[in-house]
Amino acid sequence: MLLELAWRNIWRNRKRTAILLVAVVIGIWSMIFLGALMRGIADQMVTNGIATLTGHVALQERGYHEDPAIENRIADPGPVRAVLGKNLPPGSRWTARVRVPAVAATARHSTGLTLVGIDPETEKTVSFLGKAMHSGRYLGEGDTGGILVGEALLERMETRIGHRLVLMSQDTGGEIASRSFTIAGTFRGEMESTEKSFVFVNGKAAREMLKMGDAVSEFSVILPREGETEKVAALLRRKLAGEPLDVLTWKERLPLVSAVLSLYDQFIFLWYVVVFVAMGFGLVNTILMAVFERMREFGLLKALGMRPRGIVGEVLMEALVILGIGAAAGNVLGILSVLALKTRGIDLSSVAAGSEYAGLGRAIFPSLVGTDLLLANAVVFVLGAVVSLYPAFRAARFTPVRALAKT
Repeated sequence: MLLELAWRNIWRNRKRTAILLVAVVIGIWSMIFLGALMRGIADQMVTNGIATLTGHVALQERGYHEDPAIENRIADPGPVRAVLGKNLPPGSRWTARVRVPAVAATARHSTGLTLVGIDPETEKTVSFLGKAMHSGRYLGEGDTGGILVGEALLERMETRIGHRLVLMSQDTGGEIASRSFTIAGTFRGEMESTEKSFVFVNGKAAREMLKMGDAVSEFSVILPREGETEKVAALLRRKLAGEPLDVLTWKERLPLVSAVLSLYDQFIFLWYVVVFVAMGFGLVNTILMAVFERMREFGLLKALGMRPRGIVGEVLMEALVILGIGAAAGNVLGILSVLALKTRGIDLSSVAAGSEYAGLGRAIFPSLVGTDLLLANAVVFVLGAVVSLYPAFRAARFTPVRALAKT
């Protein structure tokens, strides 16, 4: 009976109900869409950070994270290789790298960057490099004379594929080592800064140039599930307790990203509350207006024997019906908006230089999370019912004599 009465009453004033429904739909749509957009930004920051030579877990010589110099190298990588080969979850991937500061020079230009010596086969399964090749060829196992550079660096150095690039860095003896490489191919990173910051050569060539022997700078591990990171890191610390190594998770290597993720969770909830407060004022005002317009009706219902709780239930039912219709339309609109941008994203190419400071790539792809969807709807219905109690209690307080005398 309450549902039938509520359905009839909300359409007495169609214009007022329509305006309130539009407000509810826009409010819920903005909660869902902007929440998905923020979640997409956070996910992209994590994905870009992990793929850009960070990994889920990294194993480095103690002190390398604070001072990535050649002196802080893993001189004997054998025990680490053995532990990684036996203790990682199925589906995990790992690689060893040489990673040191260097200077790249051509006949016209020079710039500082990071020299990365890689195992070509394992590297392409661990970092962004496997999917980032743009032109030219990828490095082969025996290709000790080739180098991969970013498109932005190629343009900055005013050179091209097939030309020579000289790398200079400090070797293990403290002397300046240099070697000339032929540009074999170029890569495109999600961020232009990545293209300018890294060059990749065969790990064997890097170790020969720097007189490192079998030493490496770090091991990088990619896990099948990000949720296993802490567990795997703790296991590796136990297995390598006797080695002078740091086992670091991506959260420890990317503290700014971790802080932003925590802030985003709080900000999303705060955004939901702010949107609802704006929507709640309209809800309370509309229902309160409807209540005062129907004083005689409520007085008649009480004269016929309806208890105050029945009056409260009827008014609450009207509010919930409006919220239900608005939530259904808002959810559909929000989900469709996210799906429409799921593939092509929001292009940030025109502001790429600024977006890189936030760890973003050239596009933002919204990410809809089930918990965010449930939270948005829960905020609307729970707080909607709470704010509707005020006009409901006002309606329940009308006395039959006073209400029926109202003209």
